[in-house]
Amino acid sequence: MKILIADDDPQIIRALRVTLGARGYDIVTASNGVEALNQAISHHPDLVMLDLGMPALNGIEVIEGLRGWTQVPILVVSGRTDAADKVAALDAGADDYVTKPFSAEELLARVRALTRRVPAGDDEPVTIFGDVRVDFSAKQVTRGDAKHPESIRLTPTEWRILELLVQNPEKLITRESILTQVWGPHHTRDTGYLRLYFAQLRKKLEPVPSRPRYFVTVLGMGYRFVPDEPSD
Repeated sequence: MKILIADDDPQIIRALRVTLGARGYDIVTASNGVEALNQAISHHPDLVMLDLGMPALNGIEVIEGLRGWTQVPILVVSGRTDAADKVAALDAGADDYVTKPFSAEELLARVRALTRRVPAGDDEPVTIFGDVRVDFSAKQVTRGDAKHPESIRLTPTEWRILELLVQNPEKLITRESILTQVWGPHHTRDTGYLRLYFAQLRKKLEPVPSRPRYFVTVLGMGYRFVPDEPSD
């Protein structure tokens, strides 16, 4: 599996090359935003790992550039800890966000989560709620009028959360269960990070994101997908 690492800090690149290379990953590097886009075009990596504060083009611009032609998973590795920076990166199309400094175990868990593919259930390949249509086999979400649907892009991580809830309607899925199944067993306490992802999902899929109708929080416990009542 090939990973593109884009960072203007040569020490970070060296450390990541050693850590990931020791696990058998094929590493391609870039030291600025323009080089990152060129390397992505030339090498078609399976995962892009990038910093936000790069020269030539910053990380947000690189994400937007990549999303113009590829859905490759993007993991931001940045020293910026402000929630606004995380939201901006996720809104631009990033799939996950790790804050520097980080442990090798955490980074490897995030890489595994982003490159893991959860198979969709065969029984219900399509789920409809409100004006949203989720086609799990095609990995496609649309909303609005059936004749002129609007395509909604979800990140791989958002897809895994959506699948987990929608394929278990009305069932309480605990925060620990979601974190374990999506990010791995070492992230059961990252509840703030989970809230950020649910905010993104609701923004994309709920009629009124501030008053969730379908993706409901069960205080102190977890989340539940509440489908529409069947029509007579």
